[in-house]
Amino acid sequence: MNLKKPELKSTRQGYGEALLEIGKDERIVVLTADLTESTKTDLFEKKYPERFLQCGVAEQNMVGMAAGLALSGKIPFASTFAAFIPNRALDQVRVSVCYNNANVKFGITHAGLTVGEDGATHQALEDIATMRVLPNMTVIVPCDYEEAKKATKEAAKITGPVYLRLGRSNIPIITNSNSSFKIGKAEILKTGKDVTIIACGIMVYEALIAAEELSKNGINAEVINCHTIKPIDEKMIVGSAKKTGALVSAEEHQVNGGLGSAVAEVLAKNSPTPMEFVGVKNVFGESGKSEELLKKYGLTHKEIITAAKKVIKRK
Repeated sequence: MNLKKPELKSTRQGYGEALLEIGKDERIVVLTADLTESTKTDLFEKKYPERFLQCGVAEQNMVGMAAGLALSGKIPFASTFAAFIPNRALDQVRVSVCYNNANVKFGITHAGLTVGEDGATHQALEDIATMRVLPNMTVIVPCDYEEAKKATKEAAKITGPVYLRLGRSNIPIITNSNSSFKIGKAEILKTGKDVTIIACGIMVYEALIAAEELSKNGINAEVINCHTIKPIDEKMIVGSAKKTGALVSAEEHQVNGGLGSAVAEVLAKNSPTPMEFVGVKNVFGESGKSEELLKKYGLTHKEIITAAKKVIKRK
């Protein structure tokens, strides 16, 4: 892992390439809503056109079609932007998919602030909260390109609805093809004793940078990649919190209802621990370069460092 000069690729690219690999299974069907190239499902379309469905700008219909395919024995991957699923098709996701426990996989791209210039209306910052509350839904937020590939393949193996939260921008690759990945099992990327930093998505890289900087100040931080928000790894969270006695969550999402809230629920029930939250603070985003937006809204290693120092004082 080279934190200084990492290779950059998007998680949506990992998703598209994984679909191509698992496409040999004839049960796999891919649907999209007029966003074929943007969701990287064009890779699948070119190789398996007979199992690719272009649904047009009709996300609600796409979800209904996916549910029907799933209940007929297929494994559909429905793909669009996070601004549209869950928001535009929540009724169909809730009733047609989750209520029926239909085996639909949602490969949803362009989540978070890193949509950049697309602006506030397309910067989905509430989707983790919405999807994790739905019964039967599994919620996964890969930290990089390699993990997105693994998550897509693993999603196809389990039965039931899965929400894969993917991004638009090229981000650092911090895992590799041999790194372990299991749905529902968080990964400790760095052990520590003073504070736990638990992150998902692009913020995992920022957490590692923060831990490196904190070490220069004599603070030994533990870094956890919590790629699965639901079902969350309660055992690892509680174990780490008991060891360090302080915890910081970091996510490219509203601080309300997302990873941080899920972790706080676990700790409140099992081991109350001082906690700080790094994320978007109850506001909408705006148009701009991804890097500029992450800085403006406080989603960098600097905010994680500040939060870590603050929570340690609360022990």
